[in-house]
Amino acid sequence: MHTWTEILARNPQHSQQYAERWRRIAASGKDIFGEARLIDALVPRQARILDAGCGTGRIGGWLARRGHRVHGVDLDPVLIDYARQDYPEATWEVGDIGVDPLPREEYDVVVCAGNVMGFIAPKQREAAVRNIAQALAPGGRAAVGFGAGRGWEFPDFLDTCRGAGLAVEQRYSTWDLRPFTEDSEFLVALLTPRS
Repeated sequence: MHTWTEILARNPQHSQQYAERWRRIAASGKDIFGEARLIDALVPRQARILDAGCGTGRIGGWLARRGHRVHGVDLDPVLIDYARQDYPEATWEVGDIGVDPLPREEYDVVVCAGNVMGFIAPKQREAAVRNIAQALAPGGRAAVGFGAGRGWEFPDFLDTCRGAGLAVEQRYSTWDLRPFTEDSEFLVALLTPRS
């Protein structure tokens, strides 16, 4: 699996094409907010939410419009520009969760969807998970989802989470909470700081 930076090096128009693809999907009437609905169900209104690897802001933007305080971070400035344009209710900034530190103990929920974990360089994976763990407020949760075949096997990811001080609260195979099995092609992990 290639990192996002490698994909952009091969195709400088990738970010623009990616953003336009999501706009076409939304315009077609397809539901693109399932991840956001799950996060909304996990927290009370006015929750502090970090959308890590936010892309065009579709998850964080939906949550901000429902009364949450959302901060989105993505390493791609083109996608951040889309997020700022489409969802001005939230705060968006360029940053790399595998390199740049995140605010400590600030968020009720950190959501990392859209296969973000598969786009992180292997040498930055542990740092990214530690950043997410350290950003959680006491009692906070992280919700991370990505597909199989993305270069990071699910057991290795979960071991990295445990090493970063996160306990696995639940595992699902979809954002609508279907049970995870050993044959699942997708993982949604709900994680909490270990006490």
